[in-house]
Amino acid sequence: MNNTLTYIRPGAVVEFMHGDQPQLAWVLEEQSGKLRIWTINKREMKLPSARVLPWYGPGYDPNVSKQEIQDKLNAHQEKRGQIHAGLDVMELWELSQGEMEKARLEWFADLLWEDPDADRIAALGRAMLAAKTHFKFRPPYFEIYPAEKVEERLRIQAEEKEREAVVTAGQDIMRLLWDSKSGGYDAKLPKIDPEVETRLQQVLLDQIGKSADERSEKIWTAVRKGLPDLPHIALMLAQKWGILPPHHNHLLNEAHYAWGDEWSKEHADEIDEQFKRFEKLKQEPEDIPFVSIDAATTKDIDDAFFIERTEQGYRLQLALARPMLTWDFGSPLDRVVADRVSSVYLPEGSTHMMPEALGTGLYSLHAGEPRPACVAEIELDKAGEILSVAPRLAWVRLKANTTYEAVEKSIAEGDDEQMITAHELAEALIQKRIDNGACIIRKPEPVVTVEGDGPRPEVSITLKEPCPESELVVSEFMILANCALALWGRDNEVPLLHRCQDIALPADAAGIFSDPTEILQRVRLLMPATTEVQPKRHAALGVPAYTSLTSPLRRYLDFINMAQVCSFLETGTPRLSADELESGLPNLNARAQAVGQIQRFRPRYWKLFYLSQQRKKLREAIVVEENGPLPCLALPELQINVRAPRKILGDKLYPGQRFQINFGRIDPLTNEIKIAEAYED
Repeated sequence: MNNTLTYIRPGAVVEFMHGDQPQLAWVLEEQSGKLRIWTINKREMKLPSARVLPWYGPGYDPNVSKQEIQDKLNAHQEKRGQIHAGLDVMELWELSQGEMEKARLEWFADLLWEDPDADRIAALGRAMLAAKTHFKFRPPYFEIYPAEKVEERLRIQAEEKEREAVVTAGQDIMRLLWDSKSGGYDAKLPKIDPEVETRLQQVLLDQIGKSADERSEKIWTAVRKGLPDLPHIALMLAQKWGILPPHHNHLLNEAHYAWGDEWSKEHADEIDEQFKRFEKLKQEPEDIPFVSIDAATTKDIDDAFFIERTEQGYRLQLALARPMLTWDFGSPLDRVVADRVSSVYLPEGSTHMMPEALGTGLYSLHAGEPRPACVAEIELDKAGEILSVAPRLAWVRLKANTTYEAVEKSIAEGDDEQMITAHELAEALIQKRIDNGACIIRKPEPVVTVEGDGPRPEVSITLKEPCPESELVVSEFMILANCALALWGRDNEVPLLHRCQDIALPADAAGIFSDPTEILQRVRLLMPATTEVQPKRHAALGVPAYTSLTSPLRRYLDFINMAQVCSFLETGTPRLSADELESGLPNLNARAQAVGQIQRFRPRYWKLFYLSQQRKKLREAIVVEENGPLPCLALPELQINVRAPRKILGDKLYPGQRFQINFGRIDPLTNEIKIAEAYED
């Protein structure tokens, strides 16, 4: 028998929301929309009738004792609980979904029972209130969520449940890790659910890589409560947990740059296809004895040259690697290589922009092997003035891959006419650039080596043995090639990406500078070069235009430019228009900046680690800037600058003043370095 009520009166059993849960009550009195009720928790209270849920009943004789009221409430509570436990609200949603957008509770009850009583209706109301992922209660109706919304709400619910589990475990884990880190001992971490552990570790990695989404950020904010606000605390915790090794290069994470060559395995099929195409396209090489000059450890050889004297001056032929011969632009491999943007050379090792099978293998200009190249033939007069530029597509076979040291010796001993001529032209080229305002910086090159993977690896720093004559040949020939092809591109309407620094420099900025004080003064006159489609002068190099395409195996900018030149030579049309080059610049610049951070800051990390091991050792420092409360000193042997409080150095300072200094606190991770003592030389 249906014993529900159609209105509220004394003696009625009602429910109202309290603490996000329906609560059972008995109406003691009703007057003008206000109720006096007795709750199942044995409390008497006043309640606006509007707060009563839109299902009520049954109704009883109002003139009964409190004990009888309590007994009836308890009986209904138990019965409704039993009915609730047996309901399948998901089945009800499936029955109703698509039929109506909303309905009263009685409509849903009629789907389940022929003659539902007040307890069944109330139990169903409780169940539907709890099913927030499938129904929305807007009194007196229940809205029925469509399938798409249910799926989204279930996903959110699962995420919230996961977040709660991760946060609960994470707060304890993070505190234990930090306490053990700061206390210098190994913490015994409690066992937690493997999925929770994996998620928590990923939260740390997201923070280290600055790639946290909203979910991850919320978890991190919760689990790190009570921990100090340090910039690299996630990295410290991850290292203490053993997720990452000591001295992990977090800059790789921040740039999303994969170390090594493992990443290329995902593109094995595309790489194999390039090898097959290479074999089909292979041609007989030109009979020109090209020679490359590189460091002995170089594997990605992307340039070589052959030079001869002419009546006017010189004919220089520069063979540049042509890895785009079999390249599929827009392919998955191309997108990954573009994102890597450049090779990275660090004290702990090197990692290459291209798959090693291609960049240090198939397309590297190894002596004795036929290789595709773009050969830039440049005619110059005796003063190094460009007379003509004629790039061509060719296949070459290098006569030799030689080293800076070997060429340095050949030039000194005068036993290799090719190198003697090359050095003669290089001297003319650099003088011409200086005459055009070039500002050339020459400084010692510290070589940092790292051995060992533990918390205290062996770091050593030595100054590279200079090879000034052979290094001059390589640097001047590369600048010449980039300048000459920029001018050729301009004259032939081939759009390229240029490095531009179109600024005015004072006359005394031109020359070669090696003194630390003079270097700082000149560097401050220079603005960073920009990458632009329109060719403009590069003031510091002293050239009217400068593109970048001599390192297509190492830099994606060069790769793009080389593709432009090769496409024009092959088809008469560049691969990309100027507008297309321009549209790709923001992403290219952003990736170059991100990856460049690795190359700039990681060597400094190891230099500071090296100094931290020898803090008390006195080292020579030169004042390069004396103004302000923190004068700047250069350490030539390490090629780093540090600042010191004036009170340590004294009041009478001048550029070039020399000190012997040692250090106090040094933290390579936070780039913190403090001078402890300074003694004037």
